[in-house]
Amino acid sequence: MGIAISTFAPSGTPIAGAPEAVIEDAVTQWGSSPAAFPSFVKDAYAESLRDPAHVHAICEEFRAAATQDYDQDIQDLKDGRRLSCPVLVLWSAHSALDTWYKDAGGPIAIWRRWANDVQGRSIRGGHFFPEELPEETAAQLANFFVTF
Repeated sequence: MGIAISTFAPSGTPIAGAPEAVIEDAVTQWGSSPAAFPSFVKDAYAESLRDPAHVHAICEEFRAAATQDYDQDIQDLKDGRRLSCPVLVLWSAHSALDTWYKDAGGPIAIWRRWANDVQGRSIRGGHFFPEELPEETAAQLANFFVTF
């Protein structure tokens, strides 16, 4: 069972009260290989979840994405505002993003609603593909930024 961050109170008490459980859920249930997370990495993530300010910021990010960010995105579409800079979209081939938006044409098609120059692809890892496949992720970023 996944943990829905956006449902927590602003204090973040449930997350801060069991940071190791939150991290363990994420690294074992979100499609990435747990081997990509040595204990010192999991310990660092858990330590950050002991800080109420960090937890609050994480919760606010999720709340904004589901509310005001969404509303502003819709308004941008209505007003014809678009990103003029190149956009790189990378997502996990082994997560829900690879299937959730098939009817909309996938992540690249969605971003093309907001940006003129969109490129990208799925990466064969799970949710945490940058940690799981750092070389492949870095290569994609380097190939993108070399064009500037």
